[in-house]
Amino acid sequence: MHANHGVMAQERVVGADFVVDVRAGYDVSAAMRGDDMADAVSYADVFEVIRCEMTRPSALLEHAAGRIGEALFAAFPALTSVDLRITKVNPPMGADCDGAGVELHLTRN
Repeated sequence: MHANHGVMAQERVVGADFVVDVRAGYDVSAAMRGDDMADAVSYADVFEVIRCEMTRPSALLEHAAGRIGEALFAAFPALTSVDLRITKVNPPMGADCDGAGVELHLTRN
């Protein structure tokens, strides 16, 4: 517990930047045939869900990724799957690396 507290305190001081990559699966056949925005999932709306979830504090990237997946499924009933990768840019781990992160493949139950 002490080690986690130290890492979190350091991140509060230096800040943390994240890259979130998302691939959302849904039936695009109606959008392909009809060219109607109502048949598609709005990228802007997906971004807003992700932005809101990333503003909530989490100690674990896995927890943040799980929350994002659940929020996307709740907001967009047409989604059948979500591939999600969160990378913490320049993490404070005592090594010279570009980032560390998690990757999840989620399907609607």
